[in-house]
Amino acid sequence: MTTRLRELRTRSVDDAAVALREAADAAPVFVGKPIVYNSRTAIGNPLKWGFYEEVAPGSATKTLQEGDIRFLVDHETSMPVSRSSAGTLRLVESDAGVAVDSDLNVAKSYVADLVENLRDKTITGMSFGFIVTKDEWSTIDVGTADGQTVEADLRVVREFKLLEVSAVTFPAYEDTEAGLRKMTAAIRALREGTLTDAEIEALQLAGRAAGERQPADATGATETQPVAATVPARLRFMRHDALAALMPRT
Repeated sequence: MTTRLRELRTRSVDDAAVALREAADAAPVFVGKPIVYNSRTAIGNPLKWGFYEEVAPGSATKTLQEGDIRFLVDHETSMPVSRSSAGTLRLVESDAGVAVDSDLNVAKSYVADLVENLRDKTITGMSFGFIVTKDEWSTIDVGTADGQTVEADLRVVREFKLLEVSAVTFPAYEDTEAGLRKMTAAIRALREGTLTDAEIEALQLAGRAAGERQPADATGATETQPVAATVPARLRFMRHDALAALMPRT
């Protein structure tokens, strides 16, 4: 299945391993891990209207080989920090996920600000903007806190186009339930082939963030559930105009 919605996922400081590598005789370097494989994430409330999601190992292999990826601050295309084609951004895939290593040119004022925000831990998270090109859906059994077993949807992302990675001020945040419901309904509609081009365009132009941090107890899942859904994540629709410059021309 190929989707055309631009999505974001955000890792918390614990998952993203954000750090500033500094040496007395060298410019500072940013390191972090925006993409973690085989980590089950709750998108919305999977036991009622959301779903679980995992990013499969190897899903970034193609995009890392073919793509020209940018490192931004808070997904702002006006604040590029580095770029893979320029050799200033390095992305390495492993069985665990994708790690980044970026040069930091402090001659740019916003990069100097980023360095200071990293030093004082104001910025602690990472996120990545992407388009899913292959995914698989299945139904899984999930144990609830009251001892019941219920069914939930699981989405496994098998391949995606990576547009950018970002250092982010807010690693995870809560939005309205209405926004989350709209987002999950759109992804389901894409899965079923019932979302029109006009609806896709309207969602992307809206540019309204829709995501929620979901600890296990918020969904009713027990801590003994396989790969418990305790990993914080954020998903939102990206503005079409904001990311247009990142898309390959055809």
